[in-house]
Amino acid sequence: MHRGGILKPVILGVSGPVLTPQERSLLCEHKPRGVILFARNISNRDQVIDLNADLKNILPPGAVLMVDQEGGRVARLKPPHWPALPPAGSLHKEEEAFAHGRALGAMVREAGFTCTAAPVLDIRVPGASDVVGDRAITGDAATVARLGGEIARGIMAEDVLPVMKHLPGHGRALVDSHIALPHVPELTEDDLLPFSVNKNLPWAMTAHVVYEQYDAVNPGTLSEIVIRKLIRERIGFQGVLVSDDLAMGALSGTPAERATRALAAGCDIALYCPGDFEGNRAVLEAL
Repeated sequence: MHRGGILKPVILGVSGPVLTPQERSLLCEHKPRGVILFARNISNRDQVIDLNADLKNILPPGAVLMVDQEGGRVARLKPPHWPALPPAGSLHKEEEAFAHGRALGAMVREAGFTCTAAPVLDIRVPGASDVVGDRAITGDAATVARLGGEIARGIMAEDVLPVMKHLPGHGRALVDSHIALPHVPELTEDDLLPFSVNKNLPWAMTAHVVYEQYDAVNPGTLSEIVIRKLIRERIGFQGVLVSDDLAMGALSGTPAERATRALAAGCDIALYCPGDFEGNRAVLEAL
């Protein structure tokens, strides 16, 4: 049955296709803001529907069931159990983008999710790391803004929560933030435009990138300057801001230290994805 109480500002991964007794007890006791699933948690349609139903039953009302599903190479729901959706970089028209969003939203909703980490509103920059690559719609900021907004509207048309990413812009990073910490000397208006145009979307995700013109030390996720001055004031996003995965190689420190720093900098929700029990427990106890 549902357990009431205040939700802790963290979304966590879990270890496998079913909850362990330890995980069940931890989630019941600490009440995270949600759970995110990855390929390790998903084997087929019935299994993931059952797992999401189990999570929904454990978590209090208002908790989210999240998946990192964009289409293209970022897909946790895959053939043969689900259809393959193309990358955002293959979309050229508004009606295509809206249809992509609806198909994406319908797919994750039918699997029991309430939230998907899409659309990507980074611009594609020649010579940058391919961590973004064809996940970005194009290099033209106005087109990214317009088509990215249509993807988000398509997702919301299926009653699924979209999360635009990665604020304030990951497209210029020369290294993959999953592996190391990128430094970007300067952002342009083009980097910010897609996010500014879509600032009224409900949720957004930060980037683990050092934006040297604003904060030469701290990556955006951990920078009060970047979050307050750039994301909240200049871009104008006032919705729910969730960190990118705090376990990524761009960051240092313990899981609990990373989570508390992200929240102190101005993130509303810390995202910790690996699904390791001790890391989950440390983060929940720290909050």
